Amino acid sequence: QVQLVESGGGLVQAGGSLKLSCAASGRIFSINSMGWYRQAPGKQRELVATITSAASTNYADSAKGRFTISRDNAKNTMYLQMNSLKPDDTAVYYCNALVTELRTWGRPGPATDYWGQGTQVTVSS
Repeated sequence: QVQLVESGGGLVQAGGSLKLSCAASGRIFSINSMGWYRQAPGKQRELVATITSAASTNYADSAKGRFTISRDNAKNTMYLQMNSLKPDDTAVYYCNALVTELRTWGRPGPATDYWGQGTQVTVSS
């Protein structure tokens, strides 16, 4: 099993910054793509940004120029630096990872999609 734990959410004024972290732990052979998603009240979960194991990134239009996704493969950790925050960024932010699990004898298992429990980001006007 693999666990994803987000941290770094909180309350910030418009124009402020926050940095989210997502730490993966458990029986991990390798982590393929990772991503941040968010869900605001009454809305569907939406993509914020993704990053591959080779650090290729992709951003939603709403995040371009303000947010930066990164990862530390040695620590199995992903980050989201959020600057120039707006009230519209208020949401629960979820970490996602496609993980190849470590099986017996050190062999790789199938790739499985995992989600964190979410961290609340609230931006006041």
